[in-house]
Amino acid sequence: MRAQRIESLDGPDGLRPAEIPEPAADGQVLIDVAAAGVSFPDVLMSRGLYQMKPPLPFVPGVEVAGTVRSAPDGSGFSRGDRVMAVTMLGGFAEVAAAPPGLTLPLPEKLSFEQGAGLLLNHHTAHFTLTRRAGLAAGETVVVHGAAGGVGTAVLQVARALGAQVVALTSSAEKAEVARIAGAHRVIDTAADWPAEVRTLNGGRGADVIVDPVGGDRFDESLRCLARGGRLVVVGFTEGRIPTVAANRLLLRNISVVGAAWGAWLATDPGLFAETADALLPMIESGDVAPLVRAAFTLDDAAAALRLIEERRATGKVVLTV
Repeated sequence: MRAQRIESLDGPDGLRPAEIPEPAADGQVLIDVAAAGVSFPDVLMSRGLYQMKPPLPFVPGVEVAGTVRSAPDGSGFSRGDRVMAVTMLGGFAEVAAAPPGLTLPLPEKLSFEQGAGLLLNHHTAHFTLTRRAGLAAGETVVVHGAAGGVGTAVLQVARALGAQVVALTSSAEKAEVARIAGAHRVIDTAADWPAEVRTLNGGRGADVIVDPVGGDRFDESLRCLARGGRLVVVGFTEGRIPTVAANRLLLRNISVVGAAWGAWLATDPGLFAETADALLPMIESGDVAPLVRAAFTLDDAAAALRLIEERRATGKVVLTV
């Protein structure tokens, strides 16, 4: 089958087309891939910077959507079913294998491209807002990197949960993407965004700030939280991993929490089905629908990785197979 493999840890330049054997079933759901999500973990793995470091060569691709080719007895899936699944590896190929417990029926409302863009980002968003931030309806959520894949997912889920949603973006194009994703208000990061965030809630600041960026954004965000506010760390796309003086948390009665969905899932497999059940009515109502803003062919997978690595992507990036 056709696939794209990382053959050297040189980022997108290390990706090469290859003809490789189809994956063995071995109790997995085999999926004829229609679309594969492209994500920041794929970029990190292409440079050997992710916590999971598969031996070379390997096929990246952590999430896919397509039709079932075969499924183990008792999995609940049959040949021809439309599904979306977390693969962790192997998605950039014509056929991928996924555990039955990380495979879901693809809702009728979603295209294959949207299905390939939902699991990683929207499950992360729901986990971040509910399990880690303890979001309550009516609270104000501020989202860094709001026009990206994770950012747009957080905007959609936060709004569906009844929050007031504020997006931080760096251009007019990204501001429009954030509005499409459901932001009630957009703040330009080229201006004095911390001052604007501190005016929220009648001058109290934000109840929850979701930060996939890190670096200086994290440092400034601590100053923008309301009493009892929570700053949720989702990632470090800026590169610098920040630190915090604990006395600032004590004196201002604020919290910093981490949200690593994959790490939690590894020790609590029930989280996947629980989150899927919570998101399904949001999908059916139309409140949650991944914004696929760039679709590349499998042959152009390196260009898709570059788009994300260079921080030019808005919404979700996918490959069509």
